[in-house]
Amino acid sequence: MKQIILLILSSALLLPACTRNTKIDIKQANEKYLAMQHRTAQGWNTWDTRSVLRHVLLPHGAAIDINFLSEDGKRAESFFIGNREKFSPQMRPGAHSYDGYYTDIAASWNGLNLRIESAADSLQNVILITPQADSKKGSKIIISLKSLWQRENWFTVQKDSFTIQTLWQMLKLRGYIAGKFISSNENEIIMSADEPVAIFIGDFTSGTISAARTRLDEHYSNFVTKNRQKYGGCYDEYNAMQNVLGWDNIYDPTINRVITPVSRIWNVGWSNNPALGGFVLFCWDTYFAAMMLSLDNKELACANAAEITRGITEEGFVPNFYTENNYKSRDRSQPPVGSLAIWTIYRKYGEKWFLELLYNDLLRWNRWWDKSRRTDGLLCWGSSPYEPVTYRYWELVGVNETYGGALESGLDNSPMYDNVPFDTFSHQQKQNDVGLNSLYVMDCRILAKIADELGQKKDAKELRERGERYAKNIQTLWDNENSFYYNKRTDTKEFNRRTSPTNFYPLLAHVPTNEQAEAMLEKHLLNPDEFWGEWVIPAAPRNDSAFSDNTYWRGRIWAPLNFLVYMGLRDYNTPKINDIRKQLALKSRALLIKSWNANGYVFENYNTVTGAGDDKQNSDKFYHWGALLGFIDLIEQGYY
Repeated sequence: MKQIILLILSSALLLPACTRNTKIDIKQANEKYLAMQHRTAQGWNTWDTRSVLRHVLLPHGAAIDINFLSEDGKRAESFFIGNREKFSPQMRPGAHSYDGYYTDIAASWNGLNLRIESAADSLQNVILITPQADSKKGSKIIISLKSLWQRENWFTVQKDSFTIQTLWQMLKLRGYIAGKFISSNENEIIMSADEPVAIFIGDFTSGTISAARTRLDEHYSNFVTKNRQKYGGCYDEYNAMQNVLGWDNIYDPTINRVITPVSRIWNVGWSNNPALGGFVLFCWDTYFAAMMLSLDNKELACANAAEITRGITEEGFVPNFYTENNYKSRDRSQPPVGSLAIWTIYRKYGEKWFLELLYNDLLRWNRWWDKSRRTDGLLCWGSSPYEPVTYRYWELVGVNETYGGALESGLDNSPMYDNVPFDTFSHQQKQNDVGLNSLYVMDCRILAKIADELGQKKDAKELRERGERYAKNIQTLWDNENSFYYNKRTDTKEFNRRTSPTNFYPLLAHVPTNEQAEAMLEKHLLNPDEFWGEWVIPAAPRNDSAFSDNTYWRGRIWAPLNFLVYMGLRDYNTPKINDIRKQLALKSRALLIKSWNANGYVFENYNTVTGAGDDKQNSDKFYHWGALLGFIDLIEQGYY
């Protein structure tokens, strides 16, 4: 036995250097990541997902919670951007730096109209609440001192002043409030909403309304004015993107991490959609957020890419979603864009430990697709049965059926999956999917580059060979007569003529020749009967019967589809394709800015006919991937 072991070891040592993997230091990478998370989870910010008007000091968990009391005794306590609940406060977001240095938001409720700004710096914070000219008289502002997440803090209140004392470092902060004082009790101070109210926390020499205004103007200038100067004519799309990411940025105590979920409402739920948890990270959504954050915030970009990747299941795939208490979609994954996001972040910042941290999980995920979703040499969307862990809703619905496979695609109700049968034995839809296979080839090629960077030569060779095999097979989905790639049924071997922007994804894999690419774009993308028009790109073409449904992925515009098609166009360099790419960037920007300038919202999806985002209840008003519409133009204009 000893001789056999020695023979195996000596054989490994004799492998050519070009095929030998070097060791990855996961422990050191993890230590660096945890240190980064610790540095990020510091200071005053709107960290708590349950209210954008709750200012929390990390790591201590001490909070200044702002609520309203109307003259008739009604109390408003739940503040979310884009809340559609009847009688809920309506919030119009203004600027929000990632670190809480400056925030600005307007609140309207029951005739009360207020502007709430904050200017934080380390342990100091100033919050200014200003009634607007049309604000109804007689309401009150309730300022509550709270200790969150089972962390120990002590508060003392004396009329319009207070102290916060923390347990961990025995830190003592003083605070006082300027404005028209009404009353106070053990942990609350009540002020009139008829006049400005300024809350000072920390060591301040002056506590007047004018002093608060001066400090806020300084922070506004340092944050907003400088960004206006930096991004010039692209400031509007930058502002929309940075703003939605800034307000959606939270801290979750159950995982002790700073993360950026798609929206706060998705975390806490609403009347027709129960909460998934204190936080929820969706797969491709979070990778897109990480890419957008990487424009100017390395820490948050790394944090989001890391947390969704490290949510990997026992079977070895990054789940459709994952949330608190180990609740995740163990039956299905989502589009494999993780390596694209992580490689993008690495190329921007050059942090090799970040690649080391996530590489093994990305490789497991890549291999899982080939093992679990392959039929006839190409991939199909699927949903695999498993023993439930938490017995919550999404562990029981759609598993091992067509709907579960559609959820894995991310295009939940796309007409591409109408009437496609499901194989409960292989756990796959009976359809080779153009979009999935193209994204998978891209994943193989990018992951091979990551493997090269980390000295994983054997893996790189495996990935390139697998990627080229799938790229070759994708060509079998090309229909020369119609100059397009189509999904193909695995049972009938016939093309599925129902399409979406995912049928252009072979551009991401650089599978089409220049001639094929131009032909498919000219005949289909630029065709006003299919995908082109004032507002683009619809998730179902205009000549599909599902287009008129105008609900979710049936006819509406989704920013990630525009983004991935745009990224595919960037892989080609012909005059015609370059012109199409520029047009797509401008149209995408225009769609985002239309709603952003009107109401400060960034929608989950948009109406293809009108460009509106607020015409459907199931279009979240403040969903961060909508800002990909602006990120496209920022890339096009050279800001990334």
